[in-house]
Amino acid sequence: MRTAESGPEIPDVVRTPEACFDQLVDFPFEPHYRTLALAGGSSTLRMHYVDEGPRAAPVLLLLHGEPSWSYLYRHMVPVFSAAGYRVIAPDLIGFGRSDKPTRPWDYSFAAHVQWLQELVQGLDLQRVTLICQDWGGPVGLAVLAREIDRFVAVVAANTMLHTAGAELAGRTSWAVHASGEQDCTVNSYLLDWARHGLRSAHFLASESLQGATVGVLSPEVVAAYDAPFPSEWHKVGMRQFPLLIPLTEHDPGAALNRETWNALAGFERPFLTLFSDSDPTTQGWETLFRERVPGAEGQPHRQLPAAGHFWQEDSGAEAAAGIVEWLMAFNSPS
Repeated sequence: MRTAESGPEIPDVVRTPEACFDQLVDFPFEPHYRTLALAGGSSTLRMHYVDEGPRAAPVLLLLHGEPSWSYLYRHMVPVFSAAGYRVIAPDLIGFGRSDKPTRPWDYSFAAHVQWLQELVQGLDLQRVTLICQDWGGPVGLAVLAREIDRFVAVVAANTMLHTAGAELAGRTSWAVHASGEQDCTVNSYLLDWARHGLRSAHFLASESLQGATVGVLSPEVVAAYDAPFPSEWHKVGMRQFPLLIPLTEHDPGAALNRETWNALAGFERPFLTLFSDSDPTTQGWETLFRERVPGAEGQPHRQLPAAGHFWQEDSGAEAAAGIVEWLMAFNSPS
């Protein structure tokens, strides 16, 4: 707890009132929580996760990104659990039903990785297939690099692993790469996105979701994406994520991603890319994953038609059925 120059005390961590989630549509899943530590040990955090399906079955770890939460996977969880898998879908700290630190500096790329690793270790997840999108990729793949024996497969979907290296020039639609000893090339839309998160007086999760989805979201779904963020104190993590994208080779996140790439260079277990046809933000990364990860060779990589960055909204159930079919070849729950 800290005190502002004027006004009431500001807690180090806030929690979205449960009443904010009373009107959720198509999300019947019982909440589960794990207690984690805030950096410095000053406070504890409660991390929410969906946990559906048989407890002893192989695990599908579904990771969202910015600015969504586990609600994004509501059409996929039933498909996976009905096929006999255990489905774990966490809300990253700062999102969904998970607690939300109010100090911007508490949100670092490394902190998100540590929090997720603590959840994976605390639940002792084994035989895990990582299904990751957006920031769920860098965070989840970093945990895989540290806990590699727990993971049996990966589905990388509309995600990225920025290092800002010069070798990325011309490889991705949203450029982020070194272009000289002290210069870099960064896509202007990416810079606009970071600026918007930092400066906009009205930063709504639902606007980002609708802006990067091909279909039209219903008012009930729009409300569900905004539900976790009833005040500015609840939005601190949402505003920070765009600023954590490594834009230079010197960024701590770039170093973390290089470590992840090094681990993936030896990952020979099945690695599937599942990218959509209407997401300019991640175009090109699917090719990089296929080139650099040995486990991607020979896999039935797919491009989802008529789907945006948040393909889970446009074709979630259909994509889940395809993932189940792929998994059954080597990771059947029976």
